[in-house]
Amino acid sequence: MTKKCISAAFKASIPVLFGYLTLGIAYGILSSGSGFPWWLATFSAVFIFAGSGQILAVGLFAAGTPVITILISEVLLNIRHIVYGLSLITKFKGSGKWKPYLIFALTDETYSILTTINPPEGENKYSFYGILSLLDQCYWIAGSTIGAIMGTLLPFDLSGVDFALTALFIVLTIEQIKKTKDFIPPLTGAIFTFISILMWKFNLIESSNILIISICAGILALFFVKFSELKKI
Repeated sequence: MTKKCISAAFKASIPVLFGYLTLGIAYGILSSGSGFPWWLATFSAVFIFAGSGQILAVGLFAAGTPVITILISEVLLNIRHIVYGLSLITKFKGSGKWKPYLIFALTDETYSILTTINPPEGENKYSFYGILSLLDQCYWIAGSTIGAIMGTLLPFDLSGVDFALTALFIVLTIEQIKKTKDFIPPLTGAIFTFISILMWKFNLIESSNILIISICAGILALFFVKFSELKKI
């Protein structure tokens, strides 16, 4: 590990720096505003580091959502990391002591950088990957802590702050559509969410089940759609 390696990792992580600080502050404010102690935001940023999963958990816990629903929602939300991990098996092979942390610290943004940038010439690539991942987590920890302390010490109107996760996924969805030109997944999600809300309106399901039913039905529908497409190939 050299200054050159650390410098290269920092330069590569600058886009994540601004994003994680901003979203981390929003998460910290949301966490404190939901009645949780400020240190819990820092604790979760250090030992969980799930980004969108943390924001989702705060909203669900604050709303009194059943634990089983929260667990299923978190699993479904983060299931994409299975694909990330499979695509990095070769890249992380031989990473030694860095491997456990590289697996733990893998996020959407870190994955994006790891798969699009090369380590500096002459440097240990695993040290570069590790430092990059560590810097990204430090940005998230800093943002979460700053936001949580601000939310505790300063009076904040939290109206709209809980929309941060929704806004994040809207942006990610738009970028995904622009990249893949595939409208089927978001359209499927929107249709089944609408159906679930109608079922709740007619007292056919509990409000706490809207998210689970929408996600499960959407994934099942996509499975059949994609399976049908594969059979035609």
